[in-house]
Amino acid sequence: MSMFPLNALNFFMADVRDGLGPFLGVFLQQQGWAVDDIGFVMTLSGLIAVIFTTPIGVLVDAVRAKRAIIIFSSLTIMVTCAINYFYPTHVTTTIAQVLAAIAGASIPPAITGITLGIVGKDRFDHQLGQNESYSHAGNAFSALMAGGFSFYYGLSAVFALMGLWTLLSIVAVLLIRRNQIDYNQSRGLTMSDKSPQSIKCLLTNKGLIILAVTVVFFHLANAAMLPLLSQSMVANGSIERPGWYTAMTVIIAQMTMIPMALYAAHVSEKKGYSLIFIIALVALPIRGLLAGLIPHPAIIIPVQILDGIAAGLMGVAVPGLVARILNGTGRFNTGFAMVLTLQGVGAALSSSVAGVMAKFFNYDIAFLVLSSLAVIGLLVWLFFTSFMMRYNTKNST
Repeated sequence: MSMFPLNALNFFMADVRDGLGPFLGVFLQQQGWAVDDIGFVMTLSGLIAVIFTTPIGVLVDAVRAKRAIIIFSSLTIMVTCAINYFYPTHVTTTIAQVLAAIAGASIPPAITGITLGIVGKDRFDHQLGQNESYSHAGNAFSALMAGGFSFYYGLSAVFALMGLWTLLSIVAVLLIRRNQIDYNQSRGLTMSDKSPQSIKCLLTNKGLIILAVTVVFFHLANAAMLPLLSQSMVANGSIERPGWYTAMTVIIAQMTMIPMALYAAHVSEKKGYSLIFIIALVALPIRGLLAGLIPHPAIIIPVQILDGIAAGLMGVAVPGLVARILNGTGRFNTGFAMVLTLQGVGAALSSSVAGVMAKFFNYDIAFLVLSSLAVIGLLVWLFFTSFMMRYNTKNST
C-alpha cells in the first residue's frame, strides 16, 4: 500500500493546522498591538477551541467521512488568515482566531484516526514516526519559504503561502481513497471487539489521567516559548528582520524534530514510550532557562534544538501512549481528543501567563516561570507513574 498521500498530507498540513503560528504575534506587534493583548487573544481563542476538541474527537470516532473534516477545517483556516491580514482589529482578529483554533483542533484527531484506520495497531508506532517526520519537514520547508519571501516582501508573503499550502493539503487528502480506511480500526476497535465502550470509561482510566495532567503542564510551559522568544528580540531591538528571525526559530526546531520523530518511532517499537517521554519532559525546562538567562539572538540555536527534541519526541509519544492505553475500547479518537483538550487548556493559558509576566516584570522572568511549570510536569509524571508501578507490583504479589 502506497503511503504517499498520507505522507504528503502530513507535509503540507503541518503549516495549515497551526494557522499563522508565531508569525501572527510578530504581525500584530507590527500593527501596534501590546504584548499582553496578543497573549489574551491567543488565550481566548485557545480556550474556546478547547470546548470543541473533545466533541470533535467523538465525531471523528463516529463518522466515516474523516477526510471531509480535514478539508472543511483547512478552508476555514485559510479564510481566517485572510481576515487577519486585511482586518487586524481586535474584534475581527479575535473572531478569526477563535474559528482558526476550532478548525485547527479538528485536524490532528482526524489525521491520527485516518492513520490508525489505514495501517492498524501493529504498524501504528512506525507510521506515527513517519507522520511526525513529514509534518516537521513540512513545517521547516514552509518556514524557510516564509522567511525567505518575508525578507524581501514582508510578512504579507506568509499569508499568501498559507493559501498555497491549504490547496496542496486538500489535494493530498483527496488522494487517500475512502476504502483504504478501516472504520472500526480507525477508532481503536480490535477484531474481537463488537462495539465501543462508554465514554465514562475514559474518565476513570488512571493511565490516561496521568498522561493528560502531564501534558497540561508540558504545554502550559511550552506553547508561549517560541512566540515569546521572537517578541523579546523585537522588543529589545536585537533583530532587524523579525519575519526572517521568526522563520529561523521554526526552521531550527523543525529540522531537529525530524530525526527525533524517527528515533522515537524506532525506540517505541522495541522499548515503549517511557524513555522518550521523559527525555522530552527534561528538555523543556532546560530550554526555558537558556532563553531566559541569555538574551542574545544567537540563543535561538540551542533553544530551538531543545524545542525540536522535546516536541519531536512528544509528538510521537502522546498519540502512541493513548493508543496503547485505550486499545480495544473503540474510543481512541475520543480519548486522544480529551488529552488534546487539556493540552489546549495548557497552551492557551501559556500565552496569558507569559504575556502578563513579560509586561509586569520582564521577558527573562517570563521564561523562568515557564521553566518552573515544565519541571512540575516532569515531577508529576515521575511520581505518579512510579506510584502506579509500585501499586501494581504490590497487588500482583
